[in-house]
Amino acid sequence: MYKVIGKTQTRTLRVLWVLEELGLAYDHVQAPPRDPSVVAVNPAGKVPVLIADGVPITDSLAIMTYLADRHAALTFAPGTIDRAHQDALTHFINEEFDQIFWMAARHSFVLPEEHRLPAIKDSLKWEFEQSQHRLLPRMSETGPFLMGETMTIADILLAHCLRWAVGAKFPIIDDRIHAFGAMMFDRPAYKKAAAA
Repeated sequence: MYKVIGKTQTRTLRVLWVLEELGLAYDHVQAPPRDPSVVAVNPAGKVPVLIADGVPITDSLAIMTYLADRHAALTFAPGTIDRAHQDALTHFINEEFDQIFWMAARHSFVLPEEHRLPAIKDSLKWEFEQSQHRLLPRMSETGPFLMGETMTIADILLAHCLRWAVGAKFPIIDDRIHAFGAMMFDRPAYKKAAAA
């Protein structure tokens, strides 16, 4: 059985969502970043942490990839062209979406108050809009998921970023992106993970 450490309000939600989509059993420890229970398995104090076979794995994207590869689901097979496209899309979302919201969070509540620059959010909102324009041509026209009929970890990553966008009041500019988010948030696995 897997063990997941991290509060659901963090990137830990992504890992819980993957586990729920895969139908895997896990224990969940609701611990905030830098909590002693986190530092004991990740000296950086960051969440999420997945304990697999007694070994801690850190970084939400690494954990998601590990789980998908290990259980041969939510992913295309390594070494295939489809996997290369999936990886490119996953890295694009991580760089173009996740990093925007992490920067906004840092300047809202993560950094010490004297180091925060609240005005940066206007720039980040503009950047988020540009990133959405770059995403649209990469979205499948034929299926409900980013790459068509097959759901991958890229879908979960994007949906989680869209959840952050709504919470941070960053505008989602296109109906296709809105519809994608609504479809993903209606999944039973998402609802169960979000309630954890």
